[in-house]
Amino acid sequence: PKEIPTFVDRKKLAKIFYETEQWGNILGVGDVGSLNDKVDNKEIIDIIRVSEALHEKKIAYIADMIHDRQEVKVVLIAGPSSSGKTTFSKRLGIQLRVNGYIPVPISLDDYFVDRDKTPLDEYGKPDFESLYALDLDLFNKHLNDLLQGKEVEVPKFNFRTGTREEKGEKLSIPKKGIILIEGIHGLNDQLTSTIPAENKFKVYISALTQLNLDDHNRIATTDVRKIRRIVRDFLSRDYGGEQTLMMWPSIRRGEERNIFVFQEEADIMFNSTIVYELCVLKKFALEELSKIQPDSPVYYEAKQLKTFLSFFKEIDMSLVPENSILREFIGGSCFYKY
Repeated sequence: PKEIPTFVDRKKLAKIFYETEQWGNILGVGDVGSLNDKVDNKEIIDIIRVSEALHEKKIAYIADMIHDRQEVKVVLIAGPSSSGKTTFSKRLGIQLRVNGYIPVPISLDDYFVDRDKTPLDEYGKPDFESLYALDLDLFNKHLNDLLQGKEVEVPKFNFRTGTREEKGEKLSIPKKGIILIEGIHGLNDQLTSTIPAENKFKVYISALTQLNLDDHNRIATTDVRKIRRIVRDFLSRDYGGEQTLMMWPSIRRGEERNIFVFQEEADIMFNSTIVYELCVLKKFALEELSKIQPDSPVYYEAKQLKTFLSFFKEIDMSLVPENSILREFIGGSCFYKY
């Protein structure tokens, strides 16, 4: 680079890194060596229990924040790929119920425009991650109608035909109802441009590991999400590890354009990283990465990830609680089946 990049002060992001560092201190795990020691000394079950309890405590805190803002009617949850948004949404919904709310989830997928109207990216391909791949006018109309106590008919998008079916589910918001919307554009005010700011609460979620390899080498947060994605794609979508790695640059471009630029707009951030997760993901990820042949364009990336995973002691997935965010990637979640 010929120029010094412009400094951007990301105070909320810095705060969440500090919080995660404190969690590491509570667990007594700051690097891979200390994590492996916990496995060898049969202390990993306690690490799992406390890690999951830290997550639950933070989710309950977020639900309490929402409860304290009586004017909030819509909760928007956004984050990059493989952050655990779906499980987080389910667990937040439970904590909101504890606070007396009735969560009403709305899927942005049903508001896609017909495929032939999808905007194109710089390569001339349909950009399904574009904000304008959604019917913003209809979405905002439905939100406003719901908040005014009206019933709406949520459309159903047919992914097979690439068209939206107008006949869908009838929906209304009960007393004490609160709308939950999960999607990559949740922090972008253009998504909900007609909803007053005081009626919205925004959550940014990502897997921001603070675990280091040792005193001199950090673990890239992107690598953790990449490994999560490889495992989930293989187990739930029948995509090979090579296919996931080939798609990753496109996924990253979408994140840079649609998510990271808005992360400081969040009312609060949630770090979905779990200190022990790579010990569980290792087995599944290595199985897929080992299939990638030397003539593949992602072979050396796969080799690097295999070397990285070799530093972790393996633990059995049966130790992972069924409501854990990690279950979104390895299967066996109590919230959905695969």
